[in-house]
Amino acid sequence: MTKRSIAAFLFAALVPLYACQAHNATAPAPQGTSALLTPEIGGIKQVVQITTDDPGKPVLLFLSGGPGSSMMNNAASYTNILRERFTIVQWDQRDAGKTFKLNPSPVQPSVALMERDTFEVIEFLRKELKQEKIYLLGSSWGNVLGFQMVRNHAHLLHAYFAVNPVVSQLASEKELLATLKTHFAEDSVASAELAKVNIPFKNDEDLLYLRKWLFYKEGKKQVTSNEFRTGFLHWSKNWSPVWNEVMNIDLPKTLGRVEIPIYFFVGKNDIQTSTRITTEYYERLRAPKKGLFSFENSGHQIHHDEPEKFQQALLRAL
Repeated sequence: MTKRSIAAFLFAALVPLYACQAHNATAPAPQGTSALLTPEIGGIKQVVQITTDDPGKPVLLFLSGGPGSSMMNNAASYTNILRERFTIVQWDQRDAGKTFKLNPSPVQPSVALMERDTFEVIEFLRKELKQEKIYLLGSSWGNVLGFQMVRNHAHLLHAYFAVNPVVSQLASEKELLATLKTHFAEDSVASAELAKVNIPFKNDEDLLYLRKWLFYKEGKKQVTSNEFRTGFLHWSKNWSPVWNEVMNIDLPKTLGRVEIPIYFFVGKNDIQTSTRITTEYYERLRAPKKGLFSFENSGHQIHHDEPEKFQQALLRAL
């Protein structure tokens, strides 16, 4: 399992669109097409996909989960309705998807570096598509970047959509570990490995065992193979430092008010980013307008589990 595939498998983020073409940073996105642009972001070329039949439509930028994964390849399945209202933008972050293939990051990724990348992408889109503001959507890890944009650059955003967001990940991981220990109480192998997990994480195997049994619980039986272990540890060389930074994020303590409309989307069956923690944060958060949408048949990947309902809920929020 490659670095890129393990990232997509790990943290969740997941066309036949129009004719897909490669463009440089100065070429406008043609009408009725899906255009791949490669502007310089954070000192490297990063791949941005713009899909639209009218560049004048409001822009919706997706911030993919991971870190290290891409939502680009399967975007048609969860944006087919949204494309009627928005210009859809997918961005492969540094060391993810097409950007990784084009040029691996010359420096170790960090939360701060990728936050700066996010701001540069937003500025690029505003200039490229001649928009004063855009809509922003974060999926899972993407919310680490998204909430920083809401905090520091709200004037550039119409609204923010937080999908299964990272809110208080240390608390969420502790809750997950307790859930898995109860679920696998009669499984001696699982119980032994889960007993080794330290939170906060002390080494890469802590997260390995936690994700292994989470995915096994969700029906992904291949995670018990050596290939999964090898792939995970390869992923962790680049991304575990970033995830350890994420473990220090505690939005209820650091972000009690936002200045733009904000909407939360939670999967009832999500135990990777605790729905309970997210719901409690939503109730306390002050905003000029806010909404909470719950998905009964979804886990951590709402856009994959209930794509039509996901899109309809987003449109209702506007």
